[in-house]
Amino acid sequence: MTAAVAFEEVSCAFGQFVAVDRVSLEVREGEFFTLLGPSGSGKTTCLRMIGGFQFPTRGRVRIHGADATRLPPYARDVNTVFQDYALFPHMSVRDNVAYGLMVRGVAREERYRRADEMLELVHLPGTGARRPAELSGGQRQRVALARALINRPRVLLLDEPLGALDLKLRESMQVELKALQRQVGITFVFVTHDQQEALSMSDRVCVFDRGRVEQIGTPEEIYDRPATRFVAGFVGSGNLLEGAAARRLTGAQGAVMLRAERIRIEARRPGAVPGVVKEVEYLGAFIRYIVDVGDRTELLVNTARRDFALGAEVTLSWPEEACHRIPQGPA
Repeated sequence: MTAAVAFEEVSCAFGQFVAVDRVSLEVREGEFFTLLGPSGSGKTTCLRMIGGFQFPTRGRVRIHGADATRLPPYARDVNTVFQDYALFPHMSVRDNVAYGLMVRGVAREERYRRADEMLELVHLPGTGARRPAELSGGQRQRVALARALINRPRVLLLDEPLGALDLKLRESMQVELKALQRQVGITFVFVTHDQQEALSMSDRVCVFDRGRVEQIGTPEEIYDRPATRFVAGFVGSGNLLEGAAARRLTGAQGAVMLRAERIRIEARRPGAVPGVVKEVEYLGAFIRYIVDVGDRTELLVNTARRDFALGAEVTLSWPEEACHRIPQGPA
């Protein structure tokens, strides 16, 4: 099957600075594909190259098999939702949603009918006559989605679209956005620096660092089987053990990832790893302990148990399969 989006050895430089360095990837038709990474890692530049807002300095960008490397944005069957929504404040919600159809010369009655259908789809019926300033942040986000979807693009690009929302609304919109993607069935390419957002919403995640792809995989693969030290440290909460610490605690050579929630903490007993609680952090759903296990090594432990205070002598244990050996060296 032809990929919805494909990069073939794509690089993008701004003067001497290489923002994207020889990236090759494929986004499958109809999937929710997330570009994840810290600021400056190259993920947004990749999104802009898919949308036609930035051209690569080398390599090819293909959209549904066709070479789109040098096509302008209007010539690509994609649309973009930006973090600031980019709504026209002087237009009604209905006119904002219908704007793309107006540019294409669609008759007013037809474009209004389709705009109202889109507003129904994003759970905003009856809001067409309002102005964007009369809506909440979450409602404006839905209007931006409706406007992007009304032209029925085959690929929808989303550039940190939830970044301006508060935490509770952001979590609610994550659920709604994923449900909407399943309903409309088109390819979503989503950019975020938020690991939880990427893991909860995506079919597959592409992790970037310093302009290069570190790993592409399902959320489970990215979290449970990180391919590099960077992915292990960037995604989720865990313990990256190396050298003597890895050998002493896990019996493995090289680098080992041990997730904080896989560690069991108990009162001091023989036959497990002894330690002393150095920090206790209350994080709502769980407690995070920082435990000194000797030889200048500390382990993070995430657990629901709340019965250990600073200075408590404890033992730690974990199943053997909780230790994942990192197969690659540093990027």
